[in-house]
Amino acid sequence: MKNLGFLFFFILTISCGFLKDKKETYNNFTIGVMADCQYCDCPDKGIRYYRSSPKRMESAIEEFNKHDLAYTIHLGDFIDHKFSSFDTLIPIWDKLKSKSYHVLGNHDFAVNDSLKTKVFDKLNLKKRYYSFEKNNWKFIVLDGNDLSFHGSLSTEKKNEAATLFEKKKNKNYAKKYNGGLSKSQLEWVEEELKLATKNKQHVGFFDHFPVNPIESHNLWNTDEFLGLIKKYNCVKVFMNGHNHAGSYMEENGVHFITYKGMVDTENTTSYALTKFTKDSIFIKGFGREENRKLKIKQD
Repeated sequence: MKNLGFLFFFILTISCGFLKDKKETYNNFTIGVMADCQYCDCPDKGIRYYRSSPKRMESAIEEFNKHDLAYTIHLGDFIDHKFSSFDTLIPIWDKLKSKSYHVLGNHDFAVNDSLKTKVFDKLNLKKRYYSFEKNNWKFIVLDGNDLSFHGSLSTEKKNEAATLFEKKKNKNYAKKYNGGLSKSQLEWVEEELKLATKNKQHVGFFDHFPVNPIESHNLWNTDEFLGLIKKYNCVKVFMNGHNHAGSYMEENGVHFITYKGMVDTENTTSYALTKFTKDSIFIKGFGREENRKLKIKQD
């Protein structure tokens, strides 16, 4: 009888632990998001107020630090140009209490060629593109500068970039300030999507460049990327910067969100708290960023 009692207790303990883990998989979590801080010690140009960006970032981080965030992410163009611009922003960024991540933007490579390889260390990036997990989500951080005229650092990648740009020259987004994903990066993405499908995870993408709607700021190989993710129901959201005006669309159950640029306008800012729940994504916008409630497509 003692053995039977112990066995019953053991099974109950394991079962309760399993149910607890399953429930915790869907715990709500919130992240901080900002895009295109794009600082430099430069005169204002048009609607871009470069010298206002550090104060705007500091204000955003003060707000973020009031919340228990899973992490904070900047969606590229941390600086506008000049390598020294990093040194103004990084002490502010380091005040974040949460984990933090960076996406590479085209302006982040607007430094002397001899310093481009040092950009990764400044942003604490060990890889140009990478993924990480939170609860039942896999987040995939792309590098749309992998193939570009500013961010391709090897001869092989420069040649691949030139070939892709020529192939896409009739597209309205074939602009030299945009970029694309290399063949090796696309292959890596597909492996990540297969693994997420196997593990029954939702997938969210972060990139600097948009892919939807189709407009002049898009990745060079937008068509190839959209064709790839259509094969995987696990993809739920794609978040990016680059187009400072912002945008939103939904296609095939995937939400495509372009967050607005922090550097723009004289007297406002732009950043957001983005909350993930079991069936929805809630965006609480600050400044010019809009509030949104987005339903997550169930598999």
